[in-house]
Amino acid sequence: MSKLFQTISPVDGSVYAERFLSDTSDIDAVLSTAVKAQVAWAKVDLDERQCILLKAVEAFASKADDIAREITSQMGRPISQTPGEVKGFEERARHMISIAPDTLRDITPNPQEGIDRFIRRVPLGVVAILAPWNYPYLTAVNGIIPALMAGNAVVLKPSHQTPLCAERLSEAFQTARLPEGVFQYLHLSHENAQYFMSDTRVDYVNFTGSVAGGRAVQKAISSKFIGSGLELGGKDPAYVRADADIGLSVESLVDGAFFNSGQSCCGVERIYVHEDVFDAFVLGFVELTRCYKLGDPTDPGTNLGPLVRTQAADFVRGQISEAVSMGAKALIDPSSFPADQDGTPYLAPQVLVNVNHTMGVMTQESFGPVVGIQKVSSDGEALNLMNDSAFGLTASIWTRDESAALSMGEHIQTGTVFMNRCDYLDPALAWTGVKNSGRGCTLSRVGYESLTRPKSFHLKRI
Repeated sequence: MSKLFQTISPVDGSVYAERFLSDTSDIDAVLSTAVKAQVAWAKVDLDERQCILLKAVEAFASKADDIAREITSQMGRPISQTPGEVKGFEERARHMISIAPDTLRDITPNPQEGIDRFIRRVPLGVVAILAPWNYPYLTAVNGIIPALMAGNAVVLKPSHQTPLCAERLSEAFQTARLPEGVFQYLHLSHENAQYFMSDTRVDYVNFTGSVAGGRAVQKAISSKFIGSGLELGGKDPAYVRADADIGLSVESLVDGAFFNSGQSCCGVERIYVHEDVFDAFVLGFVELTRCYKLGDPTDPGTNLGPLVRTQAADFVRGQISEAVSMGAKALIDPSSFPADQDGTPYLAPQVLVNVNHTMGVMTQESFGPVVGIQKVSSDGEALNLMNDSAFGLTASIWTRDESAALSMGEHIQTGTVFMNRCDYLDPALAWTGVKNSGRGCTLSRVGYESLTRPKSFHLKRI
């Protein structure tokens, strides 16, 4: 008998949704359907695929208000911010659809007399996508849309925290009349997720989640010769140079640290500031942080909601306490945020100074509303500290000198280098990480490469 799981809303601790977990027979049925559907879907002209998926995007966007409210209830992001996820989904989807014809066209080498030669990008087959709860649509779209455009079938495993997301996507694809079986979803236990990924009918796995989860993916597919794309989080740094625009830096980095309560893989978790502007930057950063309103995320006036669960908030509380015990100074009084209560997922933002890399808050992923700000005396010192991390997803440099940012960026061990910007995904650029932030790539033209395989044709005429 299938087991029931519950989605507990961090807003008020209530049961928001209940769904049944799929068992092994469900997995077998879904994969059998996907394999058959993919063969037919791969024969559909690219123009028609494009038309169907654009209709799906339009159908999805037409439900924006309902989807935004559901995101807020499921994982706690303020309703003032969740509509942005629907817009982001639409932006990325439309971009990946628009570049597909040019990206997927045959590659033709220099001509040879009497021979036709070309490389064709063909679909892999069935693509498994395991999406997280923190940005359930923005992470899923990176794989779903290009996988489908390339001619693959997709099976989505949503987080138990955000199960309605799979249903909303399925509804949009049905409205657009995507052929049956080309997109499906499964609610799975950890054990059955392993079973699902290890099945020989799964040809690629796209996973966003923890480092431990990434290792579990690699273990599950280790008996097969297939690829995987792994986005596993970060401890993203920022460096404010002496010539930075302090107003811009403060405004952008406060948002980069505390948007979505810090629950972002590419959120800013550590900041290094040149000693010449350190005091001015910290003063402005703290003043702006104190303007946040922590509270009920269904209130349009709230801009800082709860963490996804109390356990996550307690982890961040522990990091702050440890850092303070080791000499860090906390600059925000939690009592000025009345909604901050022990034993709940509601946690005030915190800014720490007098920090260093012996403290977990500067080296371990926090995934919450806390940031450490460390004083440095040179670009070289900042560069060494930025690279002193097990993660490498994004890094930002705040300066008026583009050549200096480019020079430093060449040496930062990261997937994306920003100048005067942070916590942003440009769908025209490759989204990728190094070290424990994972491997592989989504978005951009490069993102299609992992969702297709090259097939060479060498045709000699007689």
